[in-house]
Amino acid sequence: MPQYRISQVAALAQVSDDTVRRWVDTGRLAAGEDEAGRLSVDGMALAEFLSASAASTQSPLPAGAKVVGESARNRLPGLVTRVVRDGVMAQVEMQVGPHRVVSLMSREAADELNLEPGSLAVAAVKSTNVVIEALELS
Repeated sequence: MPQYRISQVAALAQVSDDTVRRWVDTGRLAAGEDEAGRLSVDGMALAEFLSASAASTQSPLPAGAKVVGESARNRLPGLVTRVVRDGVMAQVEMQVGPHRVVSLMSREAADELNLEPGSLAVAAVKSTNVVIEALELS
């Protein structure tokens, strides 16, 4: 599961680093230490927190993130909060700021993108279709 540093959580939630630290200090958001001893938040915990609180507005790409593929111009970066797969299709839900975005795609596409709750992704909207793009932090 991805781990996000405090600055990355702040960018996704569009709040200050200090606000995220207050959330952690007051127990609103669970955090632990990464391998380097820095405070970090588990991707699944962050997905649940953002879904429950919708504490952010439309979030920018985090510093150091780059899109590894795209097909549309209206791009909404956010966090995957739920993935439901069946034999052929997958339903992917994302929290994009205060907005919940849902995409239906092939299971194969969801598997290839490794989409799981807590994954950083972009909902790319083109006409009536929503395309999910996987992100890679550098």
